[in-house]
Amino acid sequence: MVFNKKTIIIIAVVLLLIILVIGGLYWINLKKSKAGLNALENDANAAQEITDSATKGVLPSLQTNPLEDKPDINPADKANPFKDIKTNPF
Repeated sequence: MVFNKKTIIIIAVVLLLIILVIGGLYWINLKKSKAGLNALENDANAAQEITDSATKGVLPSLQTNPLEDKPDINPADKANPFKDIKTNPF
């Protein structure tokens, strides 16, 4: 089988295009798998942070003070008649 110059060039261009398409698909697949691995690592890191904060006793900050309006339940504060007397500093 004898190939002329034009047929050899067409075959070479077709082979080059096939190689480029296969390489591009491989590269895209490789980037997707790395992105998937990064997402998995991020999920694992987030889960580890949640576990760490749960085991170390980190509580969310409260914006209100629950003891701000506490009732006065100590009877000694009401029963002491000498509470307001100033003492001599000497």
